[in-house]
Amino acid sequence: MTGPGDARAHVLDPADPADHERIDALRADPAVEVLDTLAQQRAGLAALLPAPDAGLMTEPPRWVHYPWRRSLVALLGPRGYRRLRLDRNRHKITAGEQERLNALTIAVIGSSAGYAVAQQLALEGLCGRLVLADFDHLEVSNLNRVAAGVLELGLNKAVVAARRIAELDPYLPVHVHPQGATPAGIDALLDGVGLLVEECDALEMKVQLREHARSRRIPVLMATSDRGLLDVERFDLEPRRPVLHGVLGGVDGARLAGLSNADKVPHVLRILDAALLSTRGAASLLEVGHTIGTWPQLAGDVAAGGAAVAAAVRRIGIGRPLPSGRVRIDIDEALDGIALPGPRLDGPEPPGVREAPSGGGAEADAEVQADPAAAVAFAAARAPSGGNAQPWTIELHGDGLTLRLDPAASVTMDLHRRGSAVALGAALHNARAAAAAHGILGPAEYTESAATGGTSAGGEDLALPAVRLRFGGEADPDLAASYPGVLRRETNRNTGRPRALDPRVEADLRAAARREGGGLRLLTGRGAIEDAARVLAAADRVRYLDPRLHAEMISELCEPGPDGPPPTGIDVRSLGLSDADLAVLGVVRRADVMAALADRDEREAATAGAALGEDTRTRVLSGSALAVVTCPGRSLRDHVRGGAATEAVWVCAQRRGLSVHPMSPVFLYAQASGDRTPDDHALLSRRHADELRRLHREFAGIAGLAGDRPPALVLRLSHDAAPVRVRSRRRAPCAAAAPAGAGRAGAGR
Repeated sequence: MTGPGDARAHVLDPADPADHERIDALRADPAVEVLDTLAQQRAGLAALLPAPDAGLMTEPPRWVHYPWRRSLVALLGPRGYRRLRLDRNRHKITAGEQERLNALTIAVIGSSAGYAVAQQLALEGLCGRLVLADFDHLEVSNLNRVAAGVLELGLNKAVVAARRIAELDPYLPVHVHPQGATPAGIDALLDGVGLLVEECDALEMKVQLREHARSRRIPVLMATSDRGLLDVERFDLEPRRPVLHGVLGGVDGARLAGLSNADKVPHVLRILDAALLSTRGAASLLEVGHTIGTWPQLAGDVAAGGAAVAAAVRRIGIGRPLPSGRVRIDIDEALDGIALPGPRLDGPEPPGVREAPSGGGAEADAEVQADPAAAVAFAAARAPSGGNAQPWTIELHGDGLTLRLDPAASVTMDLHRRGSAVALGAALHNARAAAAAHGILGPAEYTESAATGGTSAGGEDLALPAVRLRFGGEADPDLAASYPGVLRRETNRNTGRPRALDPRVEADLRAAARREGGGLRLLTGRGAIEDAARVLAAADRVRYLDPRLHAEMISELCEPGPDGPPPTGIDVRSLGLSDADLAVLGVVRRADVMAALADRDEREAATAGAALGEDTRTRVLSGSALAVVTCPGRSLRDHVRGGAATEAVWVCAQRRGLSVHPMSPVFLYAQASGDRTPDDHALLSRRHADELRRLHREFAGIAGLAGDRPPALVLRLSHDAAPVRVRSRRRAPCAAAAPAGAGRAGAGR
């Protein structure tokens, strides 16, 4: 049998002889309903990520008797049940934070608005013990905001709240004070309490509770249902703080107790801050006792108050900043500001921006066809570069063309300007192809200047490469034949369908790299591609989690404005993303989100953000091969030659029907050997230097790279990829303006 004050579920342990006997008796009682879903609960526990340890999986179950329900329920043990029930809290609440909150005892005084607060605290697992106090009983008029039922009418409100919590989590201790808060019982009520939520109606009790809480240095929270007012008093930090922020002046709880209800009204209005009440709430004050019996409240407002209190409890419980004061979280006011969302990343394209898969290169070149020198500059400007930063200036002279690197156009990944040198080599290859096709090909000269090269992240002076192509009358039929392919070259980020490369295609690709002085390592076996996909995904994860690398990566992306897309950066429409991916892009662009993942990654041993590299892994696995183009040596001049080889391989691959996508890891231009200090990997990311160093070694092993033949670029070669719809724009070939410099070397070309 159960009484009206019974609010405690009986947790029975089958290993205890007395409990075992009680379980058998209850199961045999035809008046008791037995619910056993242990198999499903264990399956749910086993499916969690990361997998629970063996101790959790073998924890003995319990049987829970609910007398007021006449029910017996089989449940996982307390540790397993808590782990499974609160799993969806992660990672908005970390495992460590959940444990800190589990040590907290919270008292909720008043169980009308307090009912929603207590349920919210229990739902989120924000405490290890609850104290509920209310002298009042549930009435029909409470059922517009208290989530109880007619079967509980007449029961004490705190008992009703405790029963609901016991049905949610029978392992959470809940202590009920059905007499409510009384002057004589406040000390007992607050014994062992670490945080007080005050939701009672009596004005004098509001003040007296705060006076006692202040003497014990217990913080106090209060939510009112009008305009979402949340009140915070940090007596734990400010033990001399006046109660209710001093709005009552010198009036204390004892003096308030002697006032009539009419005399209390001005004090109540000061607490509520009548000038800031909602229009309907303020109007209702004038109707109390006339057309309505008491202050009106809505269930939605009460529930919002419970959510606000829960958020404040999380902050206090885990040590996040939360000062004393007030805030209004006014949902109705927020709805007054409702507006359509900003431009959609996947919305219709502005007129005149969409390009054909060929890129329209031949048509664009027709405008400069009458001027061979201009055609050479145009072809050079179409070269790939990290983040489409175009880190060069192009100068036409009477007898030739000069390509110079701009010292402002470098980013973190462009270690020692190696990536920029690769881009310069690709531009030189394009210029030579155009010159050969127009009959004005001459010799190319490489120079370096340290005078304007600046310094690296490591502090050493950097050379500033430049190449000069002289116009002449040399003939190179193979180079001239590649010119149409140079104009059609494009990045295709769409996924493909893996299949074996034709050996003749492989031979052509290797020959293209050799002609420009570079080398080529082809990964075609599925095992090697899978290993490379894992490494490249892990490297991209680091790029997201490191604040500097993430900021530079995101700054590459651009969206079309009223005048079309900008001439540098990567047009987001060219990324080959689905609608779902575009939605996710809006999240991964946020620095605060990446910072939260990075913080958890540091605390939880590199488990955070694993999904950040999943798109990279998927795209690599969709390819038929990975082509790692290598430089003939380690110098900047060698990287220029590696860039020319990269462009030659790229053009050749497209001519043989393959789609090409650069997928270069963040460590691409780091060199593990040598006497540079600090280490190249530390220049990329001090927090992740060891991980990047390890990934670099793994990738070099997978690709069979030699230390004196560093990579220029990694290209994904694909069959059957969907055509490119949009290509990122280029600046005018001979513009004097410096490039944007907001690109990551080796990707997004």
